[in-house]
Amino acid sequence: MREKEANRKYFKELFGSLAVYIAVLFGSIYLAKTLAPSPLRTAVVLLPMIPIMLAVWAIARHFRRMDEYVRLASLEAIAIAAGVTAGWTLTYGFLEGAGFPRLSMFWVWPVMGAVWGVVACTRAFRK
Repeated sequence: MREKEANRKYFKELFGSLAVYIAVLFGSIYLAKTLAPSPLRTAVVLLPMIPIMLAVWAIARHFRRMDEYVRLASLEAIAIAAGVTAGWTLTYGFLEGAGFPRLSMFWVWPVMGAVWGVVACTRAFRK
């Protein structure tokens, strides 16, 4: 499959799942506010994870479509991002022990995604 066609399919699948995620997220937040704490409320709060799994599926499909060189470069960028994120979270964990404010786990993915993007862009511009 040609690279442009593979990228087009990827963006269609990924952004489609993210659009569904946004809709389900707002719906689940609205609905969860009306429910008392219960297993049903917990299930409603977790509903946005279904479209997130669709996004993960789109990413996995895209990796299978990549040629070996692009796949290797992407996986190296992800590995560096994972290492930087691990170092940051460990460091911040020690800082929390020193009185810094606690951070939500929601920060982990944005940090990893940002580092992944910076590494990928840096590698692309070095070529």
